[in-house]
Amino acid sequence: QVHLVESGGGAVQAGGSLRLSCAASGIIFSLSRMGWYRQAPGKPRELVAAITSGGSTNYADSVKGRFTISRDNAKNTVYLQLNSLKPDDTAVYYCSHFTAGRDYWGQGAQVTVSS
Repeated sequence: QVHLVESGGGAVQAGGSLRLSCAASGIIFSLSRMGWYRQAPGKPRELVAAITSGGSTNYADSVKGRFTISRDNAKNTVYLQLNSLKPDDTAVYYCSHFTAGRDYWGQGAQVTVSS
């Protein structure tokens, strides 16, 4: 079974940083395209960042230059470094595993950014 577990969320002030981690199991991680979604209250889910098995990355315009997605295949873990955080970044962040047929995601990690 696909299992994705996020960690590292928390509350910070604007301008601060957090690092989210996602531990994956039940997949061939080294061949998997991974990413992070976020969803804020009353707003649609947004794809924040994605990374291929080869390390190519894509970012939403809203986070480009501030967030960095990375992966450690030896640890079956994908990370999201969140820098220069803004209140608009407040959301639940979900780790995702993309396949041809469907996407899988974890339980989410809350990120709260205060003014």
